[in-house]
Amino acid sequence: MVTVRFAPSPTGNLHIGGARTALFNYLFAKNQKGKLLLRIEDTDKERSKKVYEDNIFASLKWLGLEWDELYRQSERMETYKEYAKKLETSGHTYRCYCTKEELDQKRKLYEKLKKPYKYDGTCRKLSPEEAQDKEKKGSPFVVRFKMPSSGQTVINDLVRGKISFENSELDDIIISRTDGIPTYNFCVVVDDALMQVTHILRGEDHISNTPRQIQLYAALGFKLPEFAHIPLILASDKSRLSKRAGAAAVTEYQEEGYLPEALINFLSLLGCSYSASEEIFPLSEIINRFSLKNVNKSAAIFDFTKLDYLNGYYIRQKSETEIAGLVKPFLLKAGITPGEQTLLKVVKLEKERLKKLADIVDSKYFFTEVTEYDPAGMEKHFKDPLKIELFKKFREEIAGIDFKTAELETFTRSFAEKNGKKLGELVHPVRLALTGKLISPGLFEVMEVLGKDTCLKRFDKILQVI
Repeated sequence: MVTVRFAPSPTGNLHIGGARTALFNYLFAKNQKGKLLLRIEDTDKERSKKVYEDNIFASLKWLGLEWDELYRQSERMETYKEYAKKLETSGHTYRCYCTKEELDQKRKLYEKLKKPYKYDGTCRKLSPEEAQDKEKKGSPFVVRFKMPSSGQTVINDLVRGKISFENSELDDIIISRTDGIPTYNFCVVVDDALMQVTHILRGEDHISNTPRQIQLYAALGFKLPEFAHIPLILASDKSRLSKRAGAAAVTEYQEEGYLPEALINFLSLLGCSYSASEEIFPLSEIINRFSLKNVNKSAAIFDFTKLDYLNGYYIRQKSETEIAGLVKPFLLKAGITPGEQTLLKVVKLEKERLKKLADIVDSKYFFTEVTEYDPAGMEKHFKDPLKIELFKKFREEIAGIDFKTAELETFTRSFAEKNGKKLGELVHPVRLALTGKLISPGLFEVMEVLGKDTCLKRFDKILQVI
C-alpha cells in the first residue's frame, strides 16, 4: 500500500508552504488509495509548543486534510536509541568531542577559503587511546555517522529525475546531540522505515538532506522509499516567499476570510498542472487528476490575484443564506451586530464583489452611521455652492417618492435631465452622502436597502458637516 507522511515541527503555526506539502501528500495518498500519516517532529524541546501542535491539527482539519495515523517523535525516543546503538555496534558511528569554539574556528577557515563548510573528520581519526582518554575525562560529545568517502549517492527523484552527489562532499552528520537527543536526519529515516512510508513528498529544500538519509537507510539495512521533491513557492517577483508575499499561517488566511475550498484549489495549482485551460477544481476532481508526472520542476509563483479570484468564485457558489452566516462573524468582530433581514439584502448586493469574507466590513454603512467621508469626494462634490444647492433640491424632491430601486432610478434620471445635469453629477455626491465612499454596489439598490428614513437623515447629516 502506498503510504506517505506529512511531518511538521510544532515550532510555529502551519504556514502556507507546509499546507501545500500536506496537500500534495494527501492528494497522492487518496489518488493511490493509500494512507497519510501525520508525524509531529517535536524533538526540539525548547522550541516545540503544544499551542503550535494544536494549530497544525486545526489548520489541517479546516482545510479538510484528514490523516489516517498520528505519531509524535517525542514518544519514540527509546526506538531511536535502539537504532543508534545498532549503528554504533556495526561501526557506522563515532563520538565527536569537538567543542563549539573549535567548530566555529573551522567554519571561519572555510569562509576565508571561500569553500562550503564540511566537518573535517577530526574525531573520526582519533586513535582508540585518544578516544578513551576523552571518555575518561568526561568530555561532552555528539555522535556522528561515518559517511562513505568515495563513490556517489544517487537520488532517482520522481519529479526531477536522477540527481547525483559525490560522497566525498557529504560530511559526517550528527545523529545524536550532546544531550542524547537524536537529530532530524536520523529520526526521519528510522520513522519512515518503521512506519513503512513508501513515498516521501517534500519541498526541494530537502534535496541536500536526501543523500545523507539514503546512506543511513543503507547502514541500517532499511528498504529505500521513493523520493519526490516538489518545487518551492516564490513571491510574484520570484524572490523568497515572505509573510507579506504570502508566507502566512493558514489560520491567518482563515481570519482574512478565505474559504478552505478556495485555498485548497489554489494550493493544488502551485507547482502542479491539471489542465491547459481550467483552474477551478473541487477537491474530488483534484484527487482524480493528481499525478507526480504533473508536478513541475520550476518554482511555483504565489499569485494573490488568482487566490482572490478563486475565493470570490467559491463564495458565489454558496447560497445567500450561507454567505450571510459566513460573513456575520467578521461583522461581529468589527463591533457590528447586523439585523438578519438587512444582512441578507446586503449579501445579495455584495456577493458579486466579495473577494474575501472580511470584505463585508467595507459595507458597514448598511448597519452603522457614516462617520467619515472620502476627502477627495468631499472636495469635488461638496465645495461648490451650486452643487450644494442642487443636492439640497434633490433631497427635498426625492423625499416624496417610494424608495424602490426602479422608482429611485427613474426619478434621479428625470431630475438630472430636468436640471441639465449628467446622471453622474447626482449619483456620486448621493453615494458619498449615504456610504462615505465613492464606490459601492448599485446606488439605487443601496438606497432601497437603507430605506427612505435613513437616506434622508444621511443627506441632512452631510449638509450639516460641509
